[in-house]
Amino acid sequence: MVVAIPLTSQATTLESLTQSGSVRIGYASEAPFAYTQTDGSVTGESPEIAKAIFKRLGIDQTTGVLTEWGALIPGLTAGRFDVIAAGMYITPARCKQVIFTDPQYKITDTFLVAKGNPKNLRSYEDVAKNPDARLAMLAGSVYTKYARDAGINDEQILQVPDATAQLQAILAGRADAAVSTQLTIKGIADKGRDKVEAVQDFKDSPDHINYGALAFRPADSALRDAFNAELKKWLGSEDHLKTVGQFGFDTSNLPDKTAAQVCGKS
Repeated sequence: MVVAIPLTSQATTLESLTQSGSVRIGYASEAPFAYTQTDGSVTGESPEIAKAIFKRLGIDQTTGVLTEWGALIPGLTAGRFDVIAAGMYITPARCKQVIFTDPQYKITDTFLVAKGNPKNLRSYEDVAKNPDARLAMLAGSVYTKYARDAGINDEQILQVPDATAQLQAILAGRADAAVSTQLTIKGIADKGRDKVEAVQDFKDSPDHINYGALAFRPADSALRDAFNAELKKWLGSEDHLKTVGQFGFDTSNLPDKTAAQVCGKS
């Protein structure tokens, strides 16, 4: 279904994309949210949602632009791609830099640790109480704030470029725990086989329930609004749940807040 787009002075990027039929999506490698397949194409929960909604807008061709997590917003701002489709969490700080669609999922977090959890790390506070413990996280992610808020010193924080580096840090003993979403940690734990495990009884703040969305440049509000309108119709449908189900998402991950509500969190 192709949606007719009214021509407005704000719709420059939207018009350009619909005329070309092509869109560039920026992503970082973090399964199951976004990652590169063996044939070089991009997939994951967020890129597949982007593909489905852009097709509804008449934009059939999607090109993935792989970058490190911390370079996603600068890359969007610089025009390297048209949208961030990486499962990015909506945070008040990011809302000052980009404009988000309404959330496409909600999710909680957990730790990855060496098998047996040698330092008994089950919360940010456990890391803060042990000055010898180090916590690995994606550079530029919200976890840095969570860690600092819990009293973890910067010397205990290891910032890495992607999920594979988190696993490597645990295996090499450079970190005692790695933090990410439950789905991401499950995927990393599967790769690490019997050498690592996900913390099943992770203790976290209810305020850390995270909401992920696609992000656009502030000047592209018409494009974001058109995307949002189609996303609202599609989210929770059988087709949507089938699309994201292959990445481990289900009805429990359906969001219950708008981007405006999440952006307004203190």
